[in-house]
Amino acid sequence: MARQIAMREALREAMNEEMRRDKNVFLMGEEVAEYNGAYKVSQGMLAEFGPDRVIDTPIAELGFTAIAVGAAQNGLRPIVEYMTWNFAVLPLDQILNTASKMKAMSGGQIGCPIVFRGPNGSAGQLGAQHSTAFESMLANIPGMKVISPSNPYDAKGLLKSAIRDMDPVCFMESEVMYGEKGEVPEEEYLIPIGKADVKKPGTDITIVSYNKMMKVALGAAAELEKEGINAEVIDLRSIRPLDWKTVLESVKKTNRLVIVEEQWPMCSISSELAYRIQKEGFDYLDAPIRRITSVDAPMHYAPNLAALAIPNVAGTVKLVKEAMYLKK
Repeated sequence: MARQIAMREALREAMNEEMRRDKNVFLMGEEVAEYNGAYKVSQGMLAEFGPDRVIDTPIAELGFTAIAVGAAQNGLRPIVEYMTWNFAVLPLDQILNTASKMKAMSGGQIGCPIVFRGPNGSAGQLGAQHSTAFESMLANIPGMKVISPSNPYDAKGLLKSAIRDMDPVCFMESEVMYGEKGEVPEEEYLIPIGKADVKKPGTDITIVSYNKMMKVALGAAAELEKEGINAEVIDLRSIRPLDWKTVLESVKKTNRLVIVEEQWPMCSISSELAYRIQKEGFDYLDAPIRRITSVDAPMHYAPNLAALAIPNVAGTVKLVKEAMYLKK
């Protein structure tokens, strides 16, 4: 039976259920315990699981990440919460040089089952140093899995799968989506990592996105529907592994592709996806692949400039019409 709950509640349920199921799972990060989480994702968890499994840390991301990575290599399953992924630049040494490489360097003898999670990307007036989207950077790392959900249902099912996974997982959330509600079943469920989802079937063009940019993609599809254009909208959900085959099957039907993402354009997810689709599906394309990304510049603090820096519905609609040769 499904009920409407907020994204933060879905994430909390996923962690609670996995911590009840497996005593080796624990949560650590800044303000996750006494303060109930900076975004109240971990509200009530300290009361249930105690200070040995819900652990407040100092403002020392490199230090507590190293502790968690060491714990994962010794049989535990840590969940590390960052107040923002921008702060995870500091412990990138542990994420890149230890967590992602340990299985390969040890010949498969030592694993690192760990989840790094927290809000990612822009969220209003946070300025340049707190507004970076990191999916493409982290997805560039072999040995790492990267998940970026767009709704409470996917977030819960994917986080449970991430906690059970034997590899390190970067779980990318959105600060502006923690309060957004969606249908989530009361019964337990898992969503497999590495599988995209068709959120809206269509026949005329394929629009692909993930995380909070899915609202832009679906909003554009709704506007296009008014003009008789039936867009298929795909939510990648998983960035690495990347389910480009689901996108390819859609392009075989629609013959056109537009990608919407919050990354900077250079070396982005859209770059990789466009390469794979043109390589395997060139003969199905009736128009060049188009994409809309964030502006290739640091994020401004001014709200009017910040709004111009990331993709929006109007820009996406314009791009779709260009791909369909309806507007030059």
